[in-house]
Amino acid sequence: MLSIQRKKFSLPKDVTYLNCAYMSPLLKEVENKGIEGIKLKKNPFLLSPSSFFEDSQKLRLEFAKLINIRDPSRIAIIPSASYGLAVVAANARMNRAHKMVVAGEQFPSNVYPWMRLSAESGATLKTVSPFADLKDRGKIWNQRILEAIDKSTKLVALGHVHWADGTKFDLLEIRKRTKEVGALLVIDGTQSVGALPFDTSKIQPDALICGGYKWLMGPYSIGMAYFGDYFEDGKPIEENWINRKFSEDFTSLVNYQDEYQPGALRYDVGERSNFILVPMMTAALKQINQWKPENIQGYCASISEKAIQKLIHAGFWIEDHDFRGHHLFGVRLPSGLDLEKIKSRLKKNKISVSFRGNSIRVAPHVYNSEDDLTKLVKVLTA
Repeated sequence: MLSIQRKKFSLPKDVTYLNCAYMSPLLKEVENKGIEGIKLKKNPFLLSPSSFFEDSQKLRLEFAKLINIRDPSRIAIIPSASYGLAVVAANARMNRAHKMVVAGEQFPSNVYPWMRLSAESGATLKTVSPFADLKDRGKIWNQRILEAIDKSTKLVALGHVHWADGTKFDLLEIRKRTKEVGALLVIDGTQSVGALPFDTSKIQPDALICGGYKWLMGPYSIGMAYFGDYFEDGKPIEENWINRKFSEDFTSLVNYQDEYQPGALRYDVGERSNFILVPMMTAALKQINQWKPENIQGYCASISEKAIQKLIHAGFWIEDHDFRGHHLFGVRLPSGLDLEKIKSRLKKNKISVSFRGNSIRVAPHVYNSEDDLTKLVKVLTA
């Protein structure tokens, strides 16, 4: 079992930060790697041609370890989740007879690509929303998604947890259904991977796309993506020098190549060798791999369990235990409470959470304690 890890961060003592789903604080080690990278630019003669490849490979290996795949060439380095999802959309073959399925109120980056693909291909975009009735909400929502997947479905795109309230989707059952009908399964893991275990060998997604600045604990403007067999010979959304075959040989770069680097390396963003962000992201993933996502989940559950029960007893609604993540959960207010007043009280008490729709999104991590959640409960129930 993990113990509190606050000493590894630089968070102020008087701030209760329950908002990792908004943006993670930097680990001190990750911050140091960024500073080292900035200093390196002062003396670029220290960078050899091999520097453009070695650090990137270290990063792929750490992410491959995190999601349990053996072949790091399946991993692409991307600047954002929207970039990775754009790669999927550019290579998904759709026509008027086809259907795409998404969960209701997904994050926009995991909706706009399918809206555009629907408009260009004529494929139907089916949105599956939860019932307004909160009883058994997560269970029924999962059932409705499974029922929406039929023989015309060619792509299902959703998160492992819903970004606004942490409702967890049963990816094993959804994967089983998509395989039955021959549909792609595209997972936006930005709000889960790093804090919630994700075993690619079991879930077998066709693509897993992750922004790096939330639960991967990395800097802004870098992310990671896994692409399966369907994308083996796909078309990248940009043509850069480093994703072509033999790009390691700087003396022969003008011997232009038709072939790309193997696997998912063809989908790497230009300037993927970022000498500031790549070492930072690698250091963050190393720490997560040491902690292990299952231990992070266990820790978050242990510090939030009592607080959640107190909130439910006070009339607040939180998704059932079996259908939510422990690192991210939504708190819906009882009728009669003024959300604006609650926002003001939270700010006054220096408690950082997010507000998404009619939910207060609470997202603890290993730098939090049970006292932090108790403090939240006191403010919400005052």
